[in-house]
Amino acid sequence: MAAPCQAARGPARKSMVPFSFAGEEFALVGGRALYWPREGALLVADLHLEKASFFAAHGQMLPPYDSRETLERVAAALRQTGARRVFCLGDNFHDADGAARLEPHAAGMLDALCRMTDWVWIAGNHDRGTVPGGTAVDELDLAGLVLRHEARAGEPRAELSGHFHPRLRVTARGHMVARPCWVASERKLILPAFGALTGGMDAADPAIIAAMQPARAVDAVLPAAGRLARFAVWRQAA
Repeated sequence: MAAPCQAARGPARKSMVPFSFAGEEFALVGGRALYWPREGALLVADLHLEKASFFAAHGQMLPPYDSRETLERVAAALRQTGARRVFCLGDNFHDADGAARLEPHAAGMLDALCRMTDWVWIAGNHDRGTVPGGTAVDELDLAGLVLRHEARAGEPRAELSGHFHPRLRVTARGHMVARPCWVASERKLILPAFGALTGGMDAADPAIIAAMQPARAVDAVLPAAGRLARFAVWRQAA
């Protein structure tokens, strides 16, 4: 395996926002990724690579460079953090044939990223085909945390997942603003979608709240002006 990326210093390093979860220290990176310093790991969810080419094949023409943009985001986060491991929390390609449709430039980018890191693909509901490079697993138990695609209601262990593409919608100066966010309870953390062509579900949606149970409180979490911002989205009835 090639040498890991060197961590950025100065303003780029400072832009990572510290975040504590389940007794571990993390950092929110770039509004969509999570860095786990103790494991030297970058966690991302819902890349949905080759989503544009999937829709194009079904008659909805979209710009065909979403995979390049998504992988450039991953590369930037690796440079920023110096992570030597990558955990992709499911829905890695948009469909079973996505890996085969990667155009040469994006395929080369992905190959380089897999070679320079310990890259792990965790299976999601869209992941039915083979993946190029790295290691494919259904889920992973690492340092007492479960890494899986979809949060499992009733899971007693601390859990990191994706699947729901959470977004926080707030009104600022009379305008509705929607931003990708993390959704956190005491033992569960759902990551925002990382892919370039991924939409989102409101962080307070009943499906998300149900997946977060059992919980006393559920918050939307995101970086804002270099600090951690929390917004209450659900509280257990007294």
